[in-house]
Amino acid sequence: MNDVLEATSPATSLSGPAACVCKVELRVSCKSLLDRDTLNKSDPCVILMVQTNGQWTELDRTEVIKSNLHPVFGKVFLLDYYFEEVQKLRFEVYDIHGTHSIGTRDDDFLGGVECTLGQIVAQKKMVKPLLLKYGKYAGKSTITVHAEEISGNNGYVELSFRAKKLDDKDLFSKSDPFMEIYRINDDETEQLVHRTEVIKNNLNPVWEPFKVSLISLCSCDEDRKLKCLVWDHDSRGKHDFIGEFYATFREMQKISSGNKVSWDCVNPKYKQKKRNYKNSGVVILTDLKLHRVYSFLDYIMGGCQIHFTVAIDFTASNGDPRNSCSLHYINPYQPNEYLKALIAVGEICQDYDSDKRFSALGFGARIPPNYEVSHDFAINFNPEDDECEGIQGVVEAYQNCLPKIQLYGPTNVSPIINRIAKLAAGDGNIKDASRYHILLILTDGVVTDMADTREAIVRGSYQPLSIIIVGVGNADFTDMQILDGDDGVLRSPKGEPVLRDIVQFVPFRDFKTASPAALAKCVLAEVPKQVVEYYSHKAISPMVPVRDLMTPIMSPVATTPTE
Repeated sequence: MNDVLEATSPATSLSGPAACVCKVELRVSCKSLLDRDTLNKSDPCVILMVQTNGQWTELDRTEVIKSNLHPVFGKVFLLDYYFEEVQKLRFEVYDIHGTHSIGTRDDDFLGGVECTLGQIVAQKKMVKPLLLKYGKYAGKSTITVHAEEISGNNGYVELSFRAKKLDDKDLFSKSDPFMEIYRINDDETEQLVHRTEVIKNNLNPVWEPFKVSLISLCSCDEDRKLKCLVWDHDSRGKHDFIGEFYATFREMQKISSGNKVSWDCVNPKYKQKKRNYKNSGVVILTDLKLHRVYSFLDYIMGGCQIHFTVAIDFTASNGDPRNSCSLHYINPYQPNEYLKALIAVGEICQDYDSDKRFSALGFGARIPPNYEVSHDFAINFNPEDDECEGIQGVVEAYQNCLPKIQLYGPTNVSPIINRIAKLAAGDGNIKDASRYHILLILTDGVVTDMADTREAIVRGSYQPLSIIIVGVGNADFTDMQILDGDDGVLRSPKGEPVLRDIVQFVPFRDFKTASPAALAKCVLAEVPKQVVEYYSHKAISPMVPVRDLMTPIMSPVATTPTE
């Protein structure tokens, strides 16, 4: 085939899962607002504030709804969403008098609430009581915030075309037809979407089915014009024009089982010159399949819980915890590096775990009562229940554990990885997207059981699991980079590659002078992609059905999860 016909638009390829950074729409309503007006009801307005560098600034505000204590606002707040950041929001409700300016009087303030964007998307619908100043409840007032992901690239379509009775442009043989589809942009420019292969010597060609993302095909606008051209291929590139037609994705969707959609393929010059000219052939859409590409938010909003486990290195190389030089030294005025890393990552993950209970494990220490070395123990010393209440519970268990254990060694992490992978395997057997595991390993040195660890990671890559390793202290962590698949595919000692990259390694010293948010952003940035990769590989859809492709304007003919 001529090279010019092999080059389809880059936009038609589907390279991996949807982007992790998404747009989120927030819709707001209130109930039982305080009535501040004497003659009629309050005229409420909601202001959305965002916190940046510790400062609250107004991002947007709703319209004012006159005389209503149960307002449902039409205004939609649009925000960029980042899983790896704590995005603090504050909703403030005011009674507006005459103008849109916010009064300074206390009686203009009807209540407010603080939360994170992560909390809202994890719940999908968040209902909270409104609070006045000093934490006092604003009567029975509540605010409800609905979240919905806005994503234009969350699906692709598979199309099958054929044609019949095309004009014969060749003298001694039949035409060699191929077809091009162009998207007409808002500025009337044309963008090539797809070019079919050439069918040699055939006036009734059947072209191969092809896939194209909805964002590429029509910018997710089902009424956007598509210009379709049919040519007779010429090896010198001087293709003969057979005809054209215009279509929309809405028209294409009229196809149903047994029914085809067809267009007259028209040559405008012939139509002008020939009185009885009808067409230069007919192009027929014989099949259309819509495929869903789910995003991280689709799974989270569908009810997927993130189960967070922290594993802490208690080997002797950390130094005696009673010594201020120790990495485990508890300074009453400043958390040590272990605590800083734990809190930074844990604060993100806690928004996605409904029971807020986190497993906390230790390795490399002699533990009571017999003081035998353990590479997998609960730091609350309860082997029946290793979970702690919230991040604060993990911090307290860690501080209480230190005086009771003897730091020892070696630095073996494979037992804990195998333990969590086994737990994740149990969840993976459920065949739904209900639970995903994140294991945070905090260690001061290079692991000594590297071969077993590589084997454990390869096994874990088949489970709903991501592993984050934070190197604490000033050791040489060069060998640890092997576990992070960024520089090549991690393999087991027998040479078996990981199914997917599930490890992210970060030396804490790179973030010593940075904010905790910067550390969290770095170590968690790959998690959404890893979640989608796992469920996509398993062809598992979100538990709660998400909105149909391109709703509210579009209904899919066939919706299937990606392979």
